[in-house]
Amino acid sequence: MFVRRRPLMRAAMVGGGAYYAGKKAQERGERESDQEYRLQQLEAQQAPPAAAPAPAAAPASGMTGDTIEQLKQLGQLRDSGVLTDEEFEAQKKKLLGG
Repeated sequence: MFVRRRPLMRAAMVGGGAYYAGKKAQERGERESDQEYRLQQLEAQQAPPAAAPAPAAAPASGMTGDTIEQLKQLGQLRDSGVLTDEEFEAQKKKLLGG
């Protein structure tokens, strides 16, 4: 009867130890992610407000984010063979307004 209890007890001890180690690792990961989140919040609060004028400069050149994205899509269509070079140039001129 004692021979049978030892493997069960050993398995329970190993399983319990593994559970405890996994639980502590998860808690440590949650604590680190919480710290990282708080650091990002503090950095965002301390960021200089000089970053706001930079996006305003982009539309002055006539190129908005939407226009750039459409040009990228046109380039992909040309590269894949859907559009010819002439069709690509015509669509590009339409987008750029010239």
